[in-house]
Amino acid sequence: MIPGPFSYHRPATVADAVKLLANLGDEARPLAGGHSLVPMMKLRLATPEHLIDLHGIADLKGIRRDGNNIVIGAMTTQHDLLASEEIARSVPILHETALLIADPQVRYRGTIGGNVANGDPGNDMPALMITLGASYRLEGNAGGRDVAASEFYQGAYFTALEPGELLTAVTIPVPPAGHGYAYEKLKRKVGDYATAAAAVVLTMAGGKVATCQIGLTNLAETPLLADAAAQAVIGSSLDQATLKNAAAAAEAIMAPAADARGPVEYRKHVGGIMVMRALQRAAERTR
Repeated sequence: MIPGPFSYHRPATVADAVKLLANLGDEARPLAGGHSLVPMMKLRLATPEHLIDLHGIADLKGIRRDGNNIVIGAMTTQHDLLASEEIARSVPILHETALLIADPQVRYRGTIGGNVANGDPGNDMPALMITLGASYRLEGNAGGRDVAASEFYQGAYFTALEPGELLTAVTIPVPPAGHGYAYEKLKRKVGDYATAAAAVVLTMAGGKVATCQIGLTNLAETPLLADAAAQAVIGSSLDQATLKNAAAAAEAIMAPAADARGPVEYRKHVGGIMVMRALQRAAERTR
């Protein structure tokens, strides 16, 4: 289908974009990569009267190291992440996850800001961001504020973004040297959302897990941080019994919807398998 009529705006600065959002109100939508918004407009599920294209704002693009943090502009594409030596060196799980998003055509256009800000439970980056302890910079008419990724997601497509606010940057603490990482994703075909996916970042000491964080994708209305599953493996050498306990703890917090990817019990079961695989592969990378 063809989208309904709309007015097009292309601001050059964040301040201009925020001003447009404030002045135009609920009838305006920001446009990043467009992979969620444009299909909804074609189906007439979204009919904004104004589109605010963010591609002309140079300050929203780029990757930089700031002390022990990596700061990524919201309009940085998945392809940019894959091409970045800094990302590959400092946060390699981000590189691994970006490579599993959709296909090259989507990655050339899709942005990290759009992926994390949309609140879509099927997007891969939100669970990774809460696993990494990331935070988001939000800019609005009243000023800027920082929100932890773990506090940003409130429900399917509902986030901490207030009306008129833009997500402008993602800040990620650099994991310690020698850490292990893995993002395991089960999907039906190339380009599909995950049936289930798990992100793991851990450290080992003396052959045992010293620290661990586990995030889950598309297994509830929001990304999940599987704290009990992570605690289950700390102090262990990741033997099979411990892995099964971690999977069970992760499955206990899952609440996926039954859909074309499978019934609830199947999706929870494969979610547990993704957790076990990610834990094993992350541990192997510490050796």
